[in-house]
Amino acid sequence: VKNGAAKKKVEVLRAGVVERFFDIELADGDADWWAFLDVSAWRGETLTVKVNRLKSDSRGLESISQGDEIKGAENLYRETLRPRYHFTAKRGWLNDPNGLVYYEGEYHLFFQHNPYGYEWGNMHWGHAVSRDLIQWEELGESLYPDAMGPMFSGSAVMDWKNTSGFGKDGKPPMVLAYTAAGNPAVQCLAYSTDRGRTVTKYSGNPVVKEFTPGNRDPKIIWHEPTQRWVMTLYVGFDETKEGKKTTRHTIHFLTSPNLKDWTLASQTEDFFECPDFFELPVDGNAKNKKWVLIGASSEYMIGTFDGAKFTPETAKLPGHRGKGFYAAQTFSDIPDGRRIMIGWLQAPSPGMPFNQCMSLPLELKLIGTQAGPRLQWTAITSELPVAARRVLDQPLAPGETNELSKDGFTLVQAEFEPDANSEVKFTVNGVPILYNAAKLELTVNGHRAPAPLRAGKQRITIITDRTAFEVFASDGLTYVPMPVLWKEEARGVKVSVSGAALKSSKFTALELK
Repeated sequence: VKNGAAKKKVEVLRAGVVERFFDIELADGDADWWAFLDVSAWRGETLTVKVNRLKSDSRGLESISQGDEIKGAENLYRETLRPRYHFTAKRGWLNDPNGLVYYEGEYHLFFQHNPYGYEWGNMHWGHAVSRDLIQWEELGESLYPDAMGPMFSGSAVMDWKNTSGFGKDGKPPMVLAYTAAGNPAVQCLAYSTDRGRTVTKYSGNPVVKEFTPGNRDPKIIWHEPTQRWVMTLYVGFDETKEGKKTTRHTIHFLTSPNLKDWTLASQTEDFFECPDFFELPVDGNAKNKKWVLIGASSEYMIGTFDGAKFTPETAKLPGHRGKGFYAAQTFSDIPDGRRIMIGWLQAPSPGMPFNQCMSLPLELKLIGTQAGPRLQWTAITSELPVAARRVLDQPLAPGETNELSKDGFTLVQAEFEPDANSEVKFTVNGVPILYNAAKLELTVNGHRAPAPLRAGKQRITIITDRTAFEVFASDGLTYVPMPVLWKEEARGVKVSVSGAALKSSKFTALELK
C-alpha cells in the first residue's frame, strides 16, 4: 500500500469467478506498508489476481507474494503509535464494533474493517476474541463484501433455542445480523456453529428488505416475556421542509419468532445510526428495571417496552461528554447479566499501517440521581497488568505540585473532597485535566464537561494510552473519551491544587505494564 496513491480495483478470481474484490492504494514502487488477504481456503488451487489499471512501469502486481507471515510485520504490536490496551486491527482501518456476543468463555468482537487501506472503505467484518476483555486475538475477516454490497454494521446473538434452524448437533448457532449496503440496502443474516471461526451467509438473504436507502445497523435482542426476537434498525427518511432537504431519523422496531421472518411493530423518532437497546435495573434493584434506547452518538432515552413499542419516560439524555466516541454496542449473552459496551474511539495513528481503535470495555449501570436514573460508565480495568502502585494521601497545599508518576502509561485514581473554591489540576503526559469545584466542571485537554459532586466528593479515573485518554468523573456519570497524541518527552503524571485546599484527598497512580 502507498498511502495517497490512486486507488486501483483488485479482483481475486478462482476458475473465472470473483471470490474477493476491493479498492486499494496499490504501490507502484516502494510500499508504505503491506496488507494481506487470507487465501488458505483455496490451498492447492489456482487464483488469478486482476487489477483494473497499472502504469507501464508499475511493480504493483509483481510485488504480490504468498507467505505464512505478514510482510513488513517484524514490529507487529510494537509500533510507535500502537495503543497498548485499546484494541486495534493488525492492518488497516477499523470503525464500528459489531456483533458483540459472549459464548463459552469468549467475548467476540466483530468490527467494521478495511484490511487494505488506512482510511475508510471496503467494509468487511473483522473478528477478534478475548477471555478477559483486555487481551485480544484477531482471527481475521468473517464477512467479505459480496454482490449485495459492502458489509455494514450489525449485531450478533446466540440462538439458544435454535429458532432459526441454523444450529446442528445440539449446539446453538451464533447468528450475525448485518446490513448489505448495496442498492437496495438490506438486512441479512450469517451464522456459525464453531464459535465464530467459520461464518456462513444465509442463503435466504435478505431477511428485511429496504425501507429507504438509509436503513442500516440491525441490533437484535431476545425478548423473554414475548418469546420472540426484537430488532432495532435505523431508518432515515429524506424530506424537504421549507425548500431545504433534511433527513428524518428514526429507529424501527421489528419482531420475529425465528430471526428470518420480521414484522414491523413500531418506530421511535430522532435517533441516528447504530442503535442499541437493553434493560437495566435501577440501583441494582431487579424489581425496578428500565429500558435504554441509545444511538450512535451515545445519547439515550430511558423508558418501558412491551415487546413491540418503546415508550420513553425521559427526553433524549447526553451520553459521553468527550470527543471521538461513536457507534458503541453492548455485548449479548453475558451470563452474569452485566451490560458491557465497547465503542469506536476515533483516535488516529498517523504514519502507522493501522488506524483507529476501540474504547476500553465499559460496564453500564443505571443509578439514581436527583433528576432520575442515569447511565453510569465504568471502565473494566481489573485485568490490566500493574507494574507499580504509587499513592499520595497527604494534604496538598495550594500552589504545590506533586509528581505522581514518571510513566506514560498510567491509570490515575483520585478521590477528594473539595472546598467550593478548590481546583485540582492533573498534568498527564503534558495534557491538562482540571476539576473546578466552583463550576462543578471537568476539563480534559481544553474540552469541558459537567461533573457534579457525589455526596460532597469527587472521584476521577484517568486512563492513558498512546493515542487516547479515557476520563471518568462523578462516579461514572461523566465519561470523557479523548483522542490525544502526546509527546514522549512530556510523559508522567503531576497533580496540584489551587484556590482553596482540599478537605481530604487520595491520589493513586497505577503504572501499567
